[in-house]
Amino acid sequence: MQYTQIQLLAGKGAGDHEFTAALRGLAVDRLDFVYAAGDREVKVFDNAGRLRRRWSTSQPGLSVAVCGDGRVFVGQAGQVEIFDHAGRLTDTWRDQERLGLVTAIDFFKDHVFLADARNRCIRRYDGGGKFLNDIGNDNRMKGLLIPNGVVDFGVDAQGILHAANPGKHRVERYTPEGKLLGDFGRFDGRDPAGFSGCCNPTNVAVTDGARIWVTEKAGPRAKVYDSGGTLLAVIAAGVFDPNCKNMSIAVGWRGRVYVADTVKLAIFVFEPRAGEAGAA
Repeated sequence: MQYTQIQLLAGKGAGDHEFTAALRGLAVDRLDFVYAAGDREVKVFDNAGRLRRRWSTSQPGLSVAVCGDGRVFVGQAGQVEIFDHAGRLTDTWRDQERLGLVTAIDFFKDHVFLADARNRCIRRYDGGGKFLNDIGNDNRMKGLLIPNGVVDFGVDAQGILHAANPGKHRVERYTPEGKLLGDFGRFDGRDPAGFSGCCNPTNVAVTDGARIWVTEKAGPRAKVYDSGGTLLAVIAAGVFDPNCKNMSIAVGWRGRVYVADTVKLAIFVFEPRAGEAGAA
């Protein structure tokens, strides 16, 4: 499987479509519109790369996600802001104790999962914002090992969470109730199927087809694995700024892969070459 870069969105600058200081989170809706959280804004790009909407957030966004009804959740420090499809604020969930730094968000049925990087775990809430349980901190380390300062995960079509545990060089699988089901990954600085450096992978995305997409740092690259942890492809390496880390990754319904370059403040867009299925 091979991928080709087809677009470059946003970038560093003062233009309406650009970011000035930070690009933290990416999400893709069912129309393949891209939602990017950075600075104190959310910017929405259509599948042709045009800026369609933008709106302000009260704090810098650390993550962004779009739920099935079109609402947009933006993770911040100590809270999550919820917007309608047009960018109007409809609710704010505040929980200073459990939502230290919300660096990832995902959904399954009527549950909302929020990553708390300050406490190194994932919190499960119901659709109304009631806390249910923690995920990833029932271990000797009392949480995920995240030297990079970010907890990231994705939820598959069966409701299983796939969370990056970079200090252990692996991706871990959890039930919504917090039971550890298994993991894949190993330290290896030569074989691209492994994870190199002190702490990789940093970021994770999961598709309905149960493929697992990750990004790494030092050097930065994006890869895709099957549900059993077999490497399918190195999507890209060498195109990102070498100082990138914590590169958010998202996958569209048409198989396009979106990766945030956290130094260039740009969104790299890749798609599988003709005849190859990218999101099955």
